[in-house]
Amino acid sequence: MEITNVTMADLPEILRIERLGFTAEEAGTEAQYRDRIGKIADTFLVVKIDKKVVGVVVGPATKEEYVEDWMYENTPKNLPTGGHQIIFTIAIDPEYRGHHIGSQLLDAMEQLSRKNQRESISLTSLERNVPFYLKNGFENKGVADSDHADETWYNLVKTL
Repeated sequence: MEITNVTMADLPEILRIERLGFTAEEAGTEAQYRDRIGKIADTFLVVKIDKKVVGVVVGPATKEEYVEDWMYENTPKNLPTGGHQIIFTIAIDPEYRGHHIGSQLLDAMEQLSRKNQRESISLTSLERNVPFYLKNGFENKGVADSDHADETWYNLVKTL
């Protein structure tokens, strides 16, 4: 298993994993992922097993502490240091779930965030996934101010 920064060549596999893990309303589009690769490749990590992408984590480093809906449509550029590491998406190929790949991706993002002196890592999650994030050291800060995909999202934060 190898965790590396994304390249544009990874896009087809990323989109495949995104479609398997999220509803059409929740999922990022090809245009959004192209924008993310172009703007924030330094905070866009992929897991490869036998050169195949099996997991991703991506998000910008911003002055905002929480994910805000506008960020999905207009990817902010990363702050060079400081601020908060936002996670838009963490997704694992269903064939590879249950092998701690998601936790390893969160650990890799935490290491990167600490190196860049971020204050926290923040994401939104559906209720069914909250226990995974709690197990990985995040704190549930309550219902997010989001209407993304017309669902109820929770703010989860890991203070660094």
